[in-house]
Amino acid sequence: MLHPRAVRRHPAGGADFAARLRGHRFGPARRRGKYLWLPLDEGFCVLAHLGMSGQLLIQPGSAPDEKHLRIRVTFEDADEGELRFVDQRTFGGLSLHPEIPARHPGGQPPTAGTAETLPDVIAHIARDPLDPAFDEAAFCAALRRRRSTIKRALLDQSLISGVGNIYADEALWRAKLHYERPTASLTRPRTAELLGHVRDVMNAALAAGGTSFDSLYVNVNGESGYFERSLDAYGREDEPCRRCGTLMRRRPWMNRSSYFCPRCQPAPRPRRTVASTAGADRGPRD
Repeated sequence: MLHPRAVRRHPAGGADFAARLRGHRFGPARRRGKYLWLPLDEGFCVLAHLGMSGQLLIQPGSAPDEKHLRIRVTFEDADEGELRFVDQRTFGGLSLHPEIPARHPGGQPPTAGTAETLPDVIAHIARDPLDPAFDEAAFCAALRRRRSTIKRALLDQSLISGVGNIYADEALWRAKLHYERPTASLTRPRTAELLGHVRDVMNAALAAGGTSFDSLYVNVNGESGYFERSLDAYGREDEPCRRCGTLMRRRPWMNRSSYFCPRCQPAPRPRRTVASTAGADRGPRD
């Protein structure tokens, strides 16, 4: 253990983390949303939160230490190299957790005998839309049940994972949907269309290596992502919409920003309340 912050999510501390790993075997790496984990025997796993700059690397034991190496895991067979956790900003870290059955979109309990297992602290996180097992029908149903707005729903990881603020704006622009559109107003075909745009945005971003606005956002080879050069909505305030030419707008939203085209993505009309409707139906007073 080379830095205490790298195991701060393991309450028992670094010495306990190292002791409980000793003698166990890792299974194949798995992922859910932004979390990675390595299953162990006995129903436990090593959960990795990468934070802003974390990386899990397999390196030869003879390789020089990385400048920001935080955790080193060695194996009995020296030919297998070392597992290294590298993190410049130390916002990420590793921790040990039991695995429990996952939950369905919207927090619904799984059907008996059908659930996969996840680390207990992320069992509420839904699959991402690129996952072959993503349940589109369950997502559509959960979306209709929510009294929310569409961008809030896209960023709700109990419904769908992998869609951050930038990719939500991009998908909503492609779908011509305002970020404050009520979820209950979306039909299943409209939701399926939006999911198609979400998948297109995510696939295009993956092909470009992701979206890097900072030198720390790099892959394991130290390469930056270039999807920001293809963004149609995010970061384009006062620039012409690439579809209709109207100037794009930015609005503060949940300590972030939402970018949209006021013409292509018109704001939803305010709902008329019962009181206002009743008042409108009354005739003039005597």
